[in-house]
Amino acid sequence: MSAEIETRLDELGIVLPQAVAPVANYVPFVVTGSTLFISGQLPMEAGKVAVTGHVGKDVDVAAAQRAAELCAINILAQAKAALGGDLGRIRRLVKINGFVASTPEFTEQHLVINGASNLLATVLGEAGKHARAAVGMAALPFNAAVEIDAILEIA
Repeated sequence: MSAEIETRLDELGIVLPQAVAPVANYVPFVVTGSTLFISGQLPMEAGKVAVTGHVGKDVDVAAAQRAAELCAINILAQAKAALGGDLGRIRRLVKINGFVASTPEFTEQHLVINGASNLLATVLGEAGKHARAAVGMAALPFNAAVEIDAILEIA
């Protein structure tokens, strides 16, 4: 399955970045038994937060969906680091939790997090279908527009 995942990433033109190191007192992932927990990932690109601000004010839905895609790419990068480079060990993406910095009036967080859900389902195939939450937040670290964490079942 690792080759299939790498092929899908290549077809999408996605090169996984180096997994981002934590910026506070936490670890980027935890493996316990057959479960991989990945800490919240921001929309990092080229070493910086690529999409900042509040959705519904500074950021439109399309840009926020791109932010969610970047979070998903960083989730895959963390998974690759956690699994010794072998994404084929992913049995299933169990759940993602999506946090969207948004104005009180904005109510389309679910559409924003579709950016991540669609990418993960495309890259991981059937194993990428997952449960999720999509919630609005007053603010996120570094003024990021989106943050997403993940729980995966692994071999």
